[in-house]
Amino acid sequence: MMNHRLALSAADIQPPVSGAEIRVNGVAALCDPLGALYLPAEECLVVSDLHLEKGAAFARRGMMLPPYDTLATLNLLSAVIARYDPKTVISLGDNFHDRRGSQLMPEEFRAMIRALASGRDFIWVNGNHDPDGVFDLPGRSADELALSGLVFRHEPSLISGRGEVAGHLHPSATVSRRGRYVRRACFATDGKRLVMPAFGVLTGGLDLKHKAMHGLFDRNDLIAHLLGRDRIYSVRFGSLIG
Repeated sequence: MMNHRLALSAADIQPPVSGAEIRVNGVAALCDPLGALYLPAEECLVVSDLHLEKGAAFARRGMMLPPYDTLATLNLLSAVIARYDPKTVISLGDNFHDRRGSQLMPEEFRAMIRALASGRDFIWVNGNHDPDGVFDLPGRSADELALSGLVFRHEPSLISGRGEVAGHLHPSATVSRRGRYVRRACFATDGKRLVMPAFGVLTGGLDLKHKAMHGLFDRNDLIAHLLGRDRIYSVRFGSLIG
């Protein structure tokens, strides 16, 4: 499933929008339709799985993809940063699609990231695609980060999940709407932990009913907050298709 946000124009990513107000381990947060999470008390913006330079990574392997993904993803990131003006930005791993991505990224994109990070604390959580951190970019790298009763890491933990905000799994969900099936990326939370949607525009999705999701949530409390064009659609797990 290619991310539908690849086709968004500049006009599509301007306010107003309707997000979903949630709590994770008691901490108030807002799910934004672009796939970012905002923590108002901490003035912190969280994104996950940017997979920057994915097209370039595939090209190095002889598989040609449209070379627009990094610019499109950074434009979306610019939009949500402008919307909330956070003091802190956390990117939850798989920031780049492979180990060489940040080192080989063109200077024009590097300059965009420097501008976005100016005056902010920018934290790059290491992921399985980019375990070595980032190269010559502002901010700092970390394997995980604790903040205000939450722990931010790339891969969800089956051992300790309360208060966890993670990425990696690219959750998506399917609903029936007006006689047709609609599948979208989603935030997935049961109030104890949250798994973030992938923010990168060339990322696929893994259905919430996939076996890889088993054991992560209390399904009686699990809600999928699906990304719409200008709003979030919140659907209980039992009402999902699949």
